[in-house]
Amino acid sequence: MALEHYISELLYRYNCVVVPGFGAFLTQSKSAVIHEGTHTLYPPTKTISFNQQLVSNDGLLVSYAAEAQNTTFEDMLRQVEEEVTDWKLRLQKGERLPLADIGEVWSGAEGKIQFQPSGRTNYLTASYGMSSFIAAPVSREVLKEEVAALEEKTPIAFTPEKRETVKARPYLKYAAAVLLALTTGFAGFQLYKADQNHQQVVREEAHKQVSKRIQEATFFDADPLELPTITLKTTKKASIAGQKTHHIIAGAFRYKTNADKKIEQLKKLGYNPSYLGTNPFGLHMVSYDSFVDAQQALLALRKIKLSQKDAWLKSVR
Repeated sequence: MALEHYISELLYRYNCVVVPGFGAFLTQSKSAVIHEGTHTLYPPTKTISFNQQLVSNDGLLVSYAAEAQNTTFEDMLRQVEEEVTDWKLRLQKGERLPLADIGEVWSGAEGKIQFQPSGRTNYLTASYGMSSFIAAPVSREVLKEEVAALEEKTPIAFTPEKRETVKARPYLKYAAAVLLALTTGFAGFQLYKADQNHQQVVREEAHKQVSKRIQEATFFDADPLELPTITLKTTKKASIAGQKTHHIIAGAFRYKTNADKKIEQLKKLGYNPSYLGTNPFGLHMVSYDSFVDAQQALLALRKIKLSQKDAWLKSVR
């Protein structure tokens, strides 16, 4: 009668098919798996197992076979019972019972029926048409070697950015001047709070006129703007006779060492430089020359400015 044919067809639609008086074939869904050794990918499937304890007739197998053979339920039930009797006799003789597309059944120790599914048929309808295939493994070490070889052929060179001259980017000059103005303005505010007198007012006025000029003349290689002569009134005390109070300024430096270097350079150029100390903003002042008479100082300033346009006159009274 080929009863296993009807069992196999029912396993596509049901998770349990009972063979009356023999046992039940059960299915359970299983996710897709990959075999690490062979790199074979298996699609989702149904695994088949056998339970010898489920022998009660639920009518599913008999009804389906009776409808397929166009016979009555009672007649088909008799045929199924005869088929099961034949299976049991063969198992008692020690034979192995092959069931097409289902698996193999045999009698084990103490008369227990053993079952080995065939695995050739996938009863999961959602995986219809899917078959196992071998996926080529991805070797990451090989990819690393290929990338390294490519880097050797086409190296990437990083060239540091070459800074442009101050003339090409004049906005840096003004940005630095603004920064100096903010810094010195804060210092001036602190002095104003400490000593609110006429001397502080004069210093604030001097800062407004000189701060940008000093920054341009001191910290940039570009030629600064021509600076006017500025006279600072500090006290009303009379000048000491013979004292040099008119100074032609060569530069103002943040660090004393730079001021000393400037003095040495001016001496080599034939000037009579001198160190004037620090101004109210903490910058070290250096002069080309100093004079007692204002007219002599102005004449000297005009000569110096022919070659040194950054020179300017500072008079202290």
